[in-house]
Amino acid sequence: MTGDLVAAAKLIGAGLSMIGALGGGVGIGLSVQGALTGMARNPDASGNLLVYMILGIAFSEAIAIYCLVIAFLMLFVL
Repeated sequence: MTGDLVAAAKLIGAGLSMIGALGGGVGIGLSVQGALTGMARNPDASGNLLVYMILGIAFSEAIAIYCLVIAFLMLFVL
């Protein structure tokens, strides 16, 4: 009985920790939107904007990866 309760708590906790990945997805979408808007307005600056966009995507994706690591820790380690 308590084993089932612990397993359910692990699954709920892992699911809740993945809510943070939603922020990474929104951040990546906004980053690409801003870069494409800037490239459309000023095509000469597209090289610089592309570099900064990829850097912003990497930082946004890092948050989602941290959430995934926490979810795996909750499921398999604790």
